Amino acid sequence: MRSYITPHFSNNPMKMGLLLFIIFFCFSCKKTQVTTSPNTDTVAAVKPPVTVNFITPSYSPSLLDTCKLFNAIPVTNKLSRTDLLEISGVAASRINPGVLYIHNDSGNAAQVYLTDGTGADKGTLTLTSVGNRDWEDIAVGPGPVAGVSYIYIAEIGDNKSVYSSVFIYRFPEPDLTGKTLPYVADINSVDIIQLKYPDGPRNAETLMIDPSTKDIYIASKESNFSKIYVARYPQSLTSTTVLSPVAQLFFNKATGGDISPDGTEILLRSNELIWYWKLAAGTTISSGFLTQPQVAPYADNEPQGEGVGFAADGSGYYTDTEIKGYPGKLATISYYKRK
Repeated sequence: MRSYITPHFSNNPMKMGLLLFIIFFCFSCKKTQVTTSPNTDTVAAVKPPVTVNFITPSYSPSLLDTCKLFNAIPVTNKLSRTDLLEISGVAASRINPGVLYIHNDSGNAAQVYLTDGTGADKGTLTLTSVGNRDWEDIAVGPGPVAGVSYIYIAEIGDNKSVYSSVFIYRFPEPDLTGKTLPYVADINSVDIIQLKYPDGPRNAETLMIDPSTKDIYIASKESNFSKIYVARYPQSLTSTTVLSPVAQLFFNKATGGDISPDGTEILLRSNELIWYWKLAAGTTISSGFLTQPQVAPYADNEPQGEGVGFAADGSGYYTDTEIKGYPGKLATISYYKRK
């Protein structure tokens, strides 16, 4: 038999033993080497969708009664100012009788315009510390200082649903007693309330203030439904407040709304119709949205109806319209008087 060990090593037992040890050691290391596979699981963890529960009323929108408390034919007047093409809200002053506040929407000046039911030019308020990304509604109501009436402006427009936060701007109403009209003033101090939706960005054009609690309500503008959210008072001025869900209404593309000065009535409108709620004694605004509304008068006399607001004395409600993109149309204020 052929030997595979050289004669040189076979004649030397010490060298032979060393060779065998080296061979055994190398073989053992090779067998016991453990190869650890890298972690190849690179799939990012997907967060589960946020579940936000909205209560859906049980009534059918197609079976609502007609409200007969207001005249079906409004008194309509043209605005004396012809430069206001994108009006998007209307609210009645609580301290200046007959005065209405209106504003333009996205990309226009950060200004509130004063008018009345005749459409007269009564002045301009310029907010110097904020811009107009997309102002969509305006409201008047109480605020942090007792006895002071505040103007609230809703920076809530978001047609592409991309903004992580929306904003409400709040400042005291100006007292026009003894002032020369049209009244022009800069508003240099504004409370900024930053809000966030619990279920992600969305478009909205409706702001409402509860006169009893100072809670802020927002109604989203979406196809075939509107989500109602609330920010309870007091709202923070230093951190973002997450809105709370209230109800999901079967209301198509809401463009404006209001709560009456006494807190017992609600209006919600679109380009096509207006819903009206009369709340039973002791009913909260949140609970009221779950009750069945009526269809309030709307003459369909606006090219793009936007705002709606109760008269300060409860005598009726006003509507206004955007006219940009409607050649030959004029901006108007319509008033539906209570019977």
